[in-house]
Amino acid sequence: MSAGMGAGMGAGMGADSVAAAAAGTGSAEAKGADGGAERGPWTRNDALVATAAGATDLVGFSLGALTEGRSLSVTAAALLVVSAMTLLARRVHPLPVLAAVLALGALVNMAAPLSPHFTLSLTVALYSVVRACRPAVVAVTVAAAVPLVSAGQSGWPLPYGWWGLAGNAVAALITVTAAVVVNHRQREAEAQRMRHADRAVADERRRIARELHDIVAHHITTMQLMAGGARANLAYDPEASREALVTLEDSGRMALREMRQLLDVLRAGEEPEATPPAPQPGADDLARIITESRLAGTETEFTVDGAVRPLPPTVGLTVFRIVQEALTNTRKHAGRARAHVRLTYHGDEVGVEVRDDGAGAQAPPARPAARSGYGLIGMHERVALQGGTLEAAALAGGGFRVAARIPLPARDTP
Repeated sequence: MSAGMGAGMGAGMGADSVAAAAAGTGSAEAKGADGGAERGPWTRNDALVATAAGATDLVGFSLGALTEGRSLSVTAAALLVVSAMTLLARRVHPLPVLAAVLALGALVNMAAPLSPHFTLSLTVALYSVVRACRPAVVAVTVAAAVPLVSAGQSGWPLPYGWWGLAGNAVAALITVTAAVVVNHRQREAEAQRMRHADRAVADERRRIARELHDIVAHHITTMQLMAGGARANLAYDPEASREALVTLEDSGRMALREMRQLLDVLRAGEEPEATPPAPQPGADDLARIITESRLAGTETEFTVDGAVRPLPPTVGLTVFRIVQEALTNTRKHAGRARAHVRLTYHGDEVGVEVRDDGAGAQAPPARPAARSGYGLIGMHERVALQGGTLEAAALAGGGFRVAARIPLPARDTP
């Protein structure tokens, strides 16, 4: 093979090999066109790439030998075929495959000493290493592969001078560049796919929220009006009250049916629960997490102010989650601090405050950033859902304070 033909193998054929290798790798990741039928160490596309690489190398070496007035030996041809067949395992073992191609290439150089060449099998093997390995491994591999291409020839490592080594380096650089570009595009495509998936999830959540709002706005409002009408007419028109109660019953049944349908959609694909779900915690369970906080090593005080009254389940759950998250943050970020939980009942609202003194190893200025994660976001969302307000900030003298005020529904009077 002449020097010009060697450059053509490295540059011109390199683009084709990269395209073929990319097709093979992409198909493998998608489990092939057969829908996952090919589950072995190599796929149909791997076989096509290996066959194409072997055939191209045989033609290239044969033409190169003819140009130099000789014929390609049977040994060299067999070694080229075996070198191409190792590409079948390039996805599973890219580095061993590249080492095998280089070793077989050295034997080919001894059996058929030709001008500088960068075979298509070597291009595909190097491409697979770049696609699969870390940059540091790739750099070492390329640095070793460029001189090893000419191993087995007389005068190695520079059998044809520096220009031969430069030609191999250029061919390797083209291969590495193509693989890096494909990797970059693949990452961009995956990121774009994730963005589309997140947008679809957000759109579906908004749709479900609108449907839930429609159920609440229509059926629950109707139920409230019918109940009020039945109570107002109970002493004067029992028949009208009975009809209102029938309508109330139908609306409640329909609302439950529609909400159950929405929940069935949300739970589609979930595995059935082995045990019945436990009741949601509330304000009555605060003593339990206070005890857990003390057992975990945080000195925790708990006080209750005002006249204790039953809280709606959603409000009680919100209070419980705020205290739970705040005490968890205290243990994580405040070191050996003391915490104080205060639950205050007012006539029209309930307040909860969790304060610690921040007497830990970490400096107080670093704690607001450490606490600005999803825990505080979840607190804000829960409180906002109940129509309340939440404050969370570091204290001037050290420590951290979380305080929430949640309105309570007015007590009904007969």
